[in-house]
Amino acid sequence: MKISYNWIKEYLDLNVKPADLAEKIERTSVEVDSVVKPSDGLKKIVVGHVLSIEAHPDSDHLHICQVDVGEDEPLQIVCGAPNIAEGQMVIVALPGSRIADNVKIKKSKMRGIPSAGMICSLQEIGFPEAVVPKTYVEGIYVLPADATPGDDVYDYLGMNDSLIDLDVTPNRGDMLSLYGALHDLSAIYDLPVKFDQPAVKEAGERTADQLSIHVDEALAPQYKMRLVKQVKLAPSPMWLQIRLWNAGYRPINNVVDVTNYIMLKYGQPLHAFDYDKFAGQDVYVRNAKQGEKLTTLDEGEHDLDPNDIVIADEKAPIALAGVMGGLDTAIADGTTTVAIEAAVFEHDHIRKAAQRHNLHTDASQRFERGVNRTGLQDALDAAAQMMDELAGGTVQAGTVVAADNVPAPAVIDITMTHINAVLGTTLDQPQVTHILEMLGCTVAAADDTLTVTVPVRRNDIHIPADLLEEIARICGYDELPATLPTGRMTMGELTTAQKLMRATRHSLEGLGLNQAISYALTTEDKAKMFLMQPSETTKLAWPMSVDHAVLRMNVITGLLDDIAYNSARKVKDVALYEQGRVFYREDGTERPSEQEHIAGAITGTLLPAAWDQPAKDVDFYQVKGIVAAYLKDMAVNGDVTYVANTDMPEMHPGRTANILVHGHRIGFMGQIHPTVAKQFKIGATYVFELNLQAIIDMPKQENQYDVISRYPAITRDVAMLVDNDVTNDQIVELIEKRGGAHLQSVKLFDIYDGVKVPKGKKSLAYTLTYQDKHETLVDDAVTQAFEKVEKRLQDDLGAEIR
Repeated sequence: MKISYNWIKEYLDLNVKPADLAEKIERTSVEVDSVVKPSDGLKKIVVGHVLSIEAHPDSDHLHICQVDVGEDEPLQIVCGAPNIAEGQMVIVALPGSRIADNVKIKKSKMRGIPSAGMICSLQEIGFPEAVVPKTYVEGIYVLPADATPGDDVYDYLGMNDSLIDLDVTPNRGDMLSLYGALHDLSAIYDLPVKFDQPAVKEAGERTADQLSIHVDEALAPQYKMRLVKQVKLAPSPMWLQIRLWNAGYRPINNVVDVTNYIMLKYGQPLHAFDYDKFAGQDVYVRNAKQGEKLTTLDEGEHDLDPNDIVIADEKAPIALAGVMGGLDTAIADGTTTVAIEAAVFEHDHIRKAAQRHNLHTDASQRFERGVNRTGLQDALDAAAQMMDELAGGTVQAGTVVAADNVPAPAVIDITMTHINAVLGTTLDQPQVTHILEMLGCTVAAADDTLTVTVPVRRNDIHIPADLLEEIARICGYDELPATLPTGRMTMGELTTAQKLMRATRHSLEGLGLNQAISYALTTEDKAKMFLMQPSETTKLAWPMSVDHAVLRMNVITGLLDDIAYNSARKVKDVALYEQGRVFYREDGTERPSEQEHIAGAITGTLLPAAWDQPAKDVDFYQVKGIVAAYLKDMAVNGDVTYVANTDMPEMHPGRTANILVHGHRIGFMGQIHPTVAKQFKIGATYVFELNLQAIIDMPKQENQYDVISRYPAITRDVAMLVDNDVTNDQIVELIEKRGGAHLQSVKLFDIYDGVKVPKGKKSLAYTLTYQDKHETLVDDAVTQAFEKVEKRLQDDLGAEIR
């Protein structure tokens, strides 16, 4: 929310610079995004009076203007604005001036005609288009007729004011208004604040005779209306337009502008209806009915939900309560009678309706956070009186009050002993009482106890801890004494799980993968892919977008999205891993269980081309090597095996394997199915996903250090013909089991299944390494052990030794 420094000073006698005030607010109340003076960076921009206009001889849209800028002679300026006219007071950028975006204006020629400067629109001097009055969006801005040629334009347009942009947190809805900020600043600077409340001049008939309101008080605990007749729509006075566009609002007319101004001042959203467009005199505050529709002020058509709160006449809804009014009853040319609504709506309904219809408005923002429940009548009266003064309206007698349930103020007991013990201060009772009274509280003291009655407008204060925070921030956090913590000191360390997670990152990064972090929210289709166990989806009740509506049940799809992002930007070699949680939910349960997973995805090549080797695309065995190395780094204590898997629809049926430890599946790896790769718009990609929680929980093999043997090793090679259905794992397992005590390793070094091998057979060749750590091995011992291996291969696997 942007708040005007000059507007603050009208109510509070401050003698601080805007930047210092902003810094004080940030240290005490809410964050400040920026402090901006709109005229900063602009130079030599003045008021000009258009003396005469003639058409440009070589253009059908340019005009040659003679403009009085307060100098001895008028300037000749060529202007293409469609709304330029003789006699206007306009914004002129003189030669050598600086306009928005630091653009310098020079003397020039436009189609052969000299032009000494530029007649500007508001956008060209830095105004966002969203705040420019619609009349002037497509052309230059026309200043009031009493402007003096040659004067700087900044004061005429409110550009010499400093605008403090407050980033109001959800708990401080009271700060979404000038008056709310003034209450806080009054306490911070210990200064009295001069609030004003105009007296309403009522001259018409009784409002209650012209309007009946029917309210469901569960939906709107407070609801009031006033009528103002005989209004004459016109542009608002300049001071009001300046207040609005400096706060980020577009001036519309002298009725709509009043409602926005009152919202900025009091924090109470109002809505102005064209009373004559009502169907009858009855207004209803109710839930929407199934099938009802509403076209809102932004011309969007909405299918209403039965949970939406609507304002309706006798025929149909005329507004989405607390969010946006309807187009059918909008203030427009011809409006003469205005019905002004001031209400408090049930905040959960407003939040959900704004989200449901994607209409997050300034009104809904305030209703969601809570408005001042004791300030409705003041805001309604002020708006009615302003319409009387600015639009010539006649305020009808009285207010129709359909509901006025003002909550009782919070009453909190707190002791001075507790205050000083928690804050570490030595404050006395008068000091604390004064702080709380400056915040608008009523304080009754009895011995050490203070009974504090909190104003209703501060709906964020409920318990003693809230009062402690208020006292601390008004005193100043930097004024609280520094104290050392008490208690027994303990040495912090990582848990076993944290150590393994950190080791996981080190291992995979050492293996060439880069860490990625994806959203835990995804689409329903992606959540159901790559499942490691059956699970129901967990949907968010109120997702921010359709792409983030379901909790993920795999990590791989997030990595595939990352690869697709890189591929679209011509980055073809990508190797990523991610550690994160997946969410499995059993049917019939509301909340999911969380499980830590680790996943990787690789596309392109891990080893780029070099002078001595070509690039090689990643394949199944590289990824298997990464997984094997990772599990070894994690000291998994158990036999790790890889079993072919043809049942995962998202994976290539011939290049996918389950990963098992002691027969228990902890994950899978392989190539994603080409159709899935096409769906993600990526090339051939290999992935793995492991249940990291299972790895954390399983027993570990501690590292064992041993001396390197001084004795030489002996190797034997064996080549054999085996059936095609005999796997390498079967052969290696048998050799290791029957190879004897001195067998150190088994390595496959050749595979052949060409024309010289019988059909249905393949030739495999292995190197077996033998070594004794205590003495030199003799050939006879190795030969004996080797022959036993050959025999078992023949007997158990039907191998033909070559």
